[in-house]
Amino acid sequence: MEYRALGRSGLRVSVLTMGTMTFGGKGDFADVGSTDVAEARRQVDLCLDAGVNLIDTADVYSSGLSEEIVGEVLRGRRDDILVATKVRMSMGPGPNDAGLSRHHIVAGCEASLRRLQMDHIDLYQVHEWDGQTPLEETLAALDSLVRAGKVRYVGASNYAGWQLMKALGTADRCGLPGFISQQIYYSLQSRDAEYELIPAAVDQGLGVLVWSPLAGGLLSGRYRRGVRPSGGSRQLTEWNEPPVYDQERLYDTVEVLVSIGADRGVSPAQVALAYLLGRPAVTSLVIGARTGEQLADNLAAADLKLSDEERARLDEASAPPLLYPYWHQAKTARDRLSPADLTLLGPHIGD
Repeated sequence: MEYRALGRSGLRVSVLTMGTMTFGGKGDFADVGSTDVAEARRQVDLCLDAGVNLIDTADVYSSGLSEEIVGEVLRGRRDDILVATKVRMSMGPGPNDAGLSRHHIVAGCEASLRRLQMDHIDLYQVHEWDGQTPLEETLAALDSLVRAGKVRYVGASNYAGWQLMKALGTADRCGLPGFISQQIYYSLQSRDAEYELIPAAVDQGLGVLVWSPLAGGLLSGRYRRGVRPSGGSRQLTEWNEPPVYDQERLYDTVEVLVSIGADRGVSPAQVALAYLLGRPAVTSLVIGARTGEQLADNLAAADLKLSDEERARLDEASAPPLLYPYWHQAKTARDRLSPADLTLLGPHIGD
């Protein structure tokens, strides 16, 4: 297992992170999975044996049940693993049961610690943007948790590029702890993050944790033209993340994954994961599975290295079009592009 620094921090995390959205199966999350304590323990054991050192959860997953299962499974071996969780989503019917106010962040952290049966959270992530709470209030609340020893590092998730930069600038201006990482959706099914979020991570030295790197199973090789899996997939349920806007392009990408996988004797899922691990700024992929067999297959991706030719084939099948102002910059600003700019524009400007 390879370990990478999480942004500019001194924290080193495995290139694969164990995701726990399947733990619990309560409410709407039943469409994702319903892993109980016994199966969760087997999966955590599998990850620890493979060298995974980070588990990611969130308070909203199965209304706190995911955190409870993580806490139960890790009891007695907390020192063996880093734990990340999140705050922001609604956890009750009250007017202050959601958002990134000081009230909700502090209350959310205390509740997560109780469910996790832990005295601190290694990485506390704001789960989503809150445009109605001043960033100064949000960051000051996170600072108080860091100073109290209840949180070690803070990160963001699902921010737009301007929101992320505003948060980083506010933290710097106010002398408050800045985000060391962002957790984002990024996959061969949709490479939208390459427009702003990946360049921002390169420029600002942020770690990138990737959620749903297999696009909710769409890149597993089970979805192909004229073929739909008979069951066991959230893509056949009411769960609609991620959305698919270009089905034909998706099928083209999957065909390349299947072809490369067949040539290498590995699964298409392993190829999709290995591709992301070679992309700029990516630190770790959050993988979760309904079964131990799926998890074991995903874990094997940590040892797979793709050739330049294989990467080029996947790039061609999945590359996003250049939107404005990027197509204009590719034509007129190529003489003064930074490493962050080149993560998107490099393939479009030649030598």
